[in-house]
Amino acid sequence: MTILVLGATGKTGRRVVARLRDRGVNVRAASRSSETRFDWADRSTWADAVRGIEVVYLIAPEDPAPIEPFVTQAVEAGVRRFVALSGRGMDQAVGRFGAGMAEAERAVRVSGVGSTILGSNNFAQNFDEDLWYEPLLAGRLALPAGDLREPFVDVEDVADVAATVLMSTGHDGRAYELSGPEAITFAEAVDTIAKVSGRPMTYVSLTPEEYRDELLAAGLPDEVATELNGLFEIMREGHLATPTDDIARLLGRPATSFTSYAERVWAPGE
Repeated sequence: MTILVLGATGKTGRRVVARLRDRGVNVRAASRSSETRFDWADRSTWADAVRGIEVVYLIAPEDPAPIEPFVTQAVEAGVRRFVALSGRGMDQAVGRFGAGMAEAERAVRVSGVGSTILGSNNFAQNFDEDLWYEPLLAGRLALPAGDLREPFVDVEDVADVAATVLMSTGHDGRAYELSGPEAITFAEAVDTIAKVSGRPMTYVSLTPEEYRDELLAAGLPDEVATELNGLFEIMREGHLATPTDDIARLLGRPATSFTSYAERVWAPGE
């Protein structure tokens, strides 16, 4: 069996590829810059990616349009199971955030073959690999999060779950919610990183309007600012705040705490 991993150079994809290969699994790593070239916007790259594949780890693009045609082509080529990474609570996000992820959930569920959804909370690694990293290094992270609580999930846990589900049976038709073990505020998260790293850092709570203005001033497109505000709106409503035990049940160990993540990633010299 060969497993196709889309988004193979991304946060979860590169970790999933490494875990599968460490376990002796044949992996086809695919992205715009991987050994197998795959581009959602270039359908000529799809056939080589799915040829001879039985299982696909699907990372959805932001644009929902190509997802169903790709899923259809993959099934016609012999794919028999999809494991799709999504956001947690996508049923609450319709029209506000994550159109690509929502479409991926729908497309694999109606594909006629096996499917599993991994719905994740915000990654802890957003603090060191993404939009929040540079502001943190500059000493100020400003978000429209108020005192909402979020059970940030370690990407290492998400990759462990994805590899486990990809390699085993019994997950078809299931949707797992992946979170960290405790819900903390953004202020607490920033304070933890500051203490571990020894860097001066402050969390500032913005209104949605202030956040939008800061994103636009930083050069982000209007549609990105709108979608990010949509995400925080969903979070402020509390839909993602309650920790789950799916990681513990799937891996047989507790999910990684935010403090453990910070000590591993942010300690001086790390």
